[in-house]
Amino acid sequence: MDNTTLIILGVLGGILLILLGVWLGQNYFRRRRTNRLQEKFGPEYERTVNKIGDQSKAEDELEARLEHHESLEIKPLSEEEREYFASEWRTTQAKFVDQPEAAVREADQLIKEIMHAKGYPYKNFEQRAAEISVDHPELVTHYRKLRKIVNHTGDAEISTEEMRQAMLHCRMLYEELLENRIGERPEMEKIK
Repeated sequence: MDNTTLIILGVLGGILLILLGVWLGQNYFRRRRTNRLQEKFGPEYERTVNKIGDQSKAEDELEARLEHHESLEIKPLSEEEREYFASEWRTTQAKFVDQPEAAVREADQLIKEIMHAKGYPYKNFEQRAAEISVDHPELVTHYRKLRKIVNHTGDAEISTEEMRQAMLHCRMLYEELLENRIGERPEMEKIK
């Protein structure tokens, strides 16, 4: 082999090594991003990937949620607000025995009011769910289940058990929002 051939092979080998390094670096950062988002959003990560159908686009959506959330001014509830919402919750929960469907709807409305008082945007449900998924990724699933029952339409009636489950979902979210807990998993308690 002459010197020109060796130089060309050396340059090509160098280019291949650079391309391999770039490819490995991109894969590393993509995996880190995926792991970070999976850890942050929990089951909401998979739901978003399944809904969008493209992992990269879903991750872009979740990153956008994080960026938007940083611009919000989420604040803890004042003691007076907490007392007011606790009183409203007790009233709503007591109503469940005689008027379960009305109680579920009131519980859903109470969640909206608490979110609004804390500084979450008071937009459509999907926007509220997206916002709450940043602080409460484990509980947004419960919020979605609650809304599914609240918005139930059709020929079949909602069973008392389904409404009880909706109240349990609501209660978990209510307790999390009222106590200003972030990242903890509250235990499900039975409605008394």
